[in-house]
Amino acid sequence: MPPRSVLVVKPSSLGDVVHTLPAVALLKRAWPEACLRWIVNPEWAPLLDGNPDVDEIVLFPRRELSGFLWKQLRWLRATGKACRSDLVLDFQGLLRSAIIGRFCRGKNLVGLSDAREGARFFYDQTVQVGQEHAVDRYLKLVAALGIDTAGPLTWNLPEGSRPAGFALEEPFVLLHPFSRGAGKSLSAEETLDFAAALPCPVVLAGRANVDLPKPGGNIVNLLNQTTLAELIWLLRRARFVVSVDSGPMHIAAALTPHLLSLHTWSDPALVGPYRPEAWVWKDRTLFQVRELRTPPPPAAKPNTAPDLAAVAAHVAGWVVSERDPE
Repeated sequence: MPPRSVLVVKPSSLGDVVHTLPAVALLKRAWPEACLRWIVNPEWAPLLDGNPDVDEIVLFPRRELSGFLWKQLRWLRATGKACRSDLVLDFQGLLRSAIIGRFCRGKNLVGLSDAREGARFFYDQTVQVGQEHAVDRYLKLVAALGIDTAGPLTWNLPEGSRPAGFALEEPFVLLHPFSRGAGKSLSAEETLDFAAALPCPVVLAGRANVDLPKPGGNIVNLLNQTTLAELIWLLRRARFVVSVDSGPMHIAAALTPHLLSLHTWSDPALVGPYRPEAWVWKDRTLFQVRELRTPPPPAAKPNTAPDLAAVAAHVAGWVVSERDPE
């Protein structure tokens, strides 16, 4: 029998919440009458605004609960009572998410085999996964429930909202140059040089802890000035998106094929953009994601790009041509 209620436990992070969207869309498509709730951190809840697959958003106030055991127990008891579900799916795979799932579990708590911190001991069913992209891992969890995961995937993200005072109408490139991950960001000089090489306005977006020198004439600097909803609006309307390995890159990958992801030490096969048409620059080589999944024949070699200037030249060519960057 289909479950009457399903609880998705996936509080964070930004990119991982985005990666879970296709799996949740398949759940709702298979069981449209089931009440589907999603436990998420407040800062990532805007990603679920207006999502037709989610009947109720349940906030997990992690920061407010941190360090207060009595507050945590009170929240767990209240949430367990309000969110008791026939089926609980722990996409997070940590001890705290497994405990939340156990408090909310009505009949069945399902998680992944790569869960950490002893979370698997709380599961009624464990789905085997390997070293693969998060989207594929989460789809395996859904497939283990007997749901068909073949066919196009759905990424139900909100429309977003225009940043206050943003009046740019001509085609622009959105550049997300900085990441919280160590060693993933561009330098301030690389950011300005990259923007200067593009023949169109460049919108800088995202979070940054660096001071940029005075930007050039084609730069619109929105660093630290947009909400998550405003960032989504910009990503939807950019002619092209260039981003370091980060959560906003994964939003872009869900919204548009016109994306170039810049990787330093991280593996794009595991944490890169999921869309096969997206481009990746790593180890001074420029290639499409589809080449990671289906190796090209010996005669088809990726484009070697010696430095970021050459990458910027490729992006400039795609923008000027106004064609898909094949």
